[in-house]
Amino acid sequence: MIEFKGVSKSFWTGKQRKVILDHASFRVDIGNSMGILAPNGTGKTTIINMMAGLEKPDEGEVVRGCRVSFPLGFMGGVVGKLSAKENARYVARLYGLDPDYIEAFTRWLCGLEEYYDFPVATYSQGMRARFTFSLLLALEFDIYLIDEGMPQTTDAEFNRKAGDVLRQRLENATVVIVSHQAKTIEKFCRSAAVLLNGQLHKFDTLEEAKQLYDYETQG
Repeated sequence: MIEFKGVSKSFWTGKQRKVILDHASFRVDIGNSMGILAPNGTGKTTIINMMAGLEKPDEGEVVRGCRVSFPLGFMGGVVGKLSAKENARYVARLYGLDPDYIEAFTRWLCGLEEYYDFPVATYSQGMRARFTFSLLLALEFDIYLIDEGMPQTTDAEFNRKAGDVLRQRLENATVVIVSHQAKTIEKFCRSAAVLLNGQLHKFDTLEEAKQLYDYETQG
């Protein structure tokens, strides 16, 4: 599970303090995937980053009682001067996994061919995205974090292969996905929450969450 206990988070924009969460408490249990609906600019990425441990709350505590992924599409954690091969083997050792397997899996999925042995810093943005996405899917987690849907690259074959692997992973995993669109969430989740004024309002169904979200954003 992931549990937020009295978590507060805010930023100074230069003109005013922007509140993301205000003493918010909620939890995501294994087996109960959850979507979070929130308008753009309200802190969706910040919440996902706090779940992953990439950002710390100002107050309160975020408890992770299982294996939580880094956010899908997250570009951090990859060392530019190292090749994809070296990065894959390093991350494998970090997670206590077989480096040969992680290397073989990512090499197959990202399809970079000879560039797999070149420094990641020399990659185009699309190539880097394919490698980091492959690295995420090579690691098995209990909860996968998705920010605004599955990242897409311009490589149709990669999107197909990665989509197939992701669907297999999600058969036995839990998902937390944040988005400003209900249609993005409905592919992954039956229950949902709405982020409003620093609080997370949870509902048993996506339809209930959508009613509140539409009322607040379109009313």
